[in-house]
Amino acid sequence: MVQITAEIIAQLIGGKIEGNPSATVTRAGKIESSTSEDISFLANPKYSHFLHETNASIVIVSNDLVINQPVKATLIRHAMPYYGFCMVLNQFFNPHVNRVGIDSSAIIHPTAQIGKDVYIGPYVVIEENARIGDGAQLYAHVFVGRNAHVGTKTILYSSVSVYSECLVGNYCIIHAGTAIGSDGFGFAPTPDGSYAKIPQIGNVIIEDNVETGANCCIDRATMGSTILRKGVKLDNMVQIAHNAEVGENTVIAGLSGVAGSTKVGKQCVIGAQVGIVGHITIADGTQIGGQSGIPKSILEPNQQFIGSPAMPVKEAFKSQVLQRNLPALEKRVRELEQIIKELKKA
Repeated sequence: MVQITAEIIAQLIGGKIEGNPSATVTRAGKIESSTSEDISFLANPKYSHFLHETNASIVIVSNDLVINQPVKATLIRHAMPYYGFCMVLNQFFNPHVNRVGIDSSAIIHPTAQIGKDVYIGPYVVIEENARIGDGAQLYAHVFVGRNAHVGTKTILYSSVSVYSECLVGNYCIIHAGTAIGSDGFGFAPTPDGSYAKIPQIGNVIIEDNVETGANCCIDRATMGSTILRKGVKLDNMVQIAHNAEVGENTVIAGLSGVAGSTKVGKQCVIGAQVGIVGHITIADGTQIGGQSGIPKSILEPNQQFIGSPAMPVKEAFKSQVLQRNLPALEKRVRELEQIIKELKKA
């Protein structure tokens, strides 16, 4: 059992202690249900009342939080309390770090290069000339194809497939069932009306510090590369099609899809169930609301869009108001038509 003091935590995250520097914790928990063994955090003001009720020994709070009542817990002030809490979790309470060893059931080709301090779980298959970086963790039933690369400290959870020639960077987390390098959706019409498969001979490049949720599909390029730039975060069941590119630190929520050859900029935020057509460009800093459809390029950066087809947020809200008024407008038109008919009769 790990026992950490408030003083050690404050040093780790660069925070300022208010209370007992020797207060200790052995676990992490939610502020509303913590015990005296727990560290917690407060980032959302609507949960502020829990600060006076919690049994947590240590709570990480924001620098500007105003406290008007006594608090039992030792507080650690931080500019970004949620981020500070994440640092604590990663350092002290993450169950998946420092797991090492190679299971006897793993199948590893003699030409594969395996780094130091790796974990390779049951029934993992690593094909010829694949490279696994130092400290990587490959859980049960992971497949790594020919000439593929998995970087330092990267985690591949159960049943992840990294197809041949694909590259996954350092410090990535790929959740269960994700396919990296499956064929892009490429077919050519033939004279008899059927479709001939276009060989997909490119690859996928995933840069450092990328995380994908479960059951994502990142298709290999027809030629060249499908690319996720560093810091990209994908939710569960996100589709990135062949030759698409997603820019640095862009986040995409679940059930969204980016069609082929589209370039999504950096620092974008894309909501759930968003569909983006192929061969367009999405500018840096674009924010797209859930269930939106993007039919054409967005060229001006840092704009907000919503709707299907999507439009700027202010325009979308005006349109929604007009739509809600349509029944009343129709009624007025019918009344006016009746008045006109009566006037013509007169």
